[in-house]
Amino acid sequence: MSKSLRIEDVLNWLSGLSMMVALYLVFVYAPTEATMGHVQRIFYFHVSSAWVGFFAFLVTLVGGIAYLRGGNRDWDTVALSSVEIGLTFTAMAVITGSIWAKATWNAWWPWQQEPRLVLVSILLLLYLAYLMLRAFVEGEERKARFAAVYGIVAFVSVPFTFMSVRWWQRLHPVVFEREGTHLAPAMLATFLFCLVAFTILYFTLLLHRSRLGRLADQAEGLKERLRTGEGG
Repeated sequence: MSKSLRIEDVLNWLSGLSMMVALYLVFVYAPTEATMGHVQRIFYFHVSSAWVGFFAFLVTLVGGIAYLRGGNRDWDTVALSSVEIGLTFTAMAVITGSIWAKATWNAWWPWQQEPRLVLVSILLLLYLAYLMLRAFVEGEERKARFAAVYGIVAFVSVPFTFMSVRWWQRLHPVVFEREGTHLAPAMLATFLFCLVAFTILYFTLLLHRSRLGRLADQAEGLKERLRTGEGG
């Protein structure tokens, strides 16, 4: 068994076990919030999904820089894979946030009162455009180079979205403030474990998706060699 497959097996087990523990902590160990009740438990999934989305776009930034510096195709594959995962988890954050907003603020999408909703919409559109760019640009090297530059520029939207809650304190709560956090110890422990579990899940998905991308590149290379051979 190759080293990469052994790492995949370890990550598969770690992500599966950590997610099961996270579910136990969220629904059994963590106390029920006094004001919002059980709907507050969405918080653990909502924030963890948003964290993974932001982190995934950071990896795309790093992958784009690394590709432009060295031209290694693997970095482009990592950047693309991370965008796909980041979009999935950011969409999860938006969906869970909307459910929570309806129960708490009686509105699915109160964008006029909450600037972060507008910014996260822009962020999603920017990274969807990343995928569209790759779909329409011809030539693998040209496509990778354009996507790398775009991924670097698009990352500007991430810190703006992340910091918007602190810059414009409206409806969205701030988890960690200068004086600390309002979470009870059991809630804080559950929250931090969920962040770790979702991060492990992200790396597991990234490893699998990147391997599929490399296999797709190998298949395309093989088909190109066969066409060239047939033409000769």
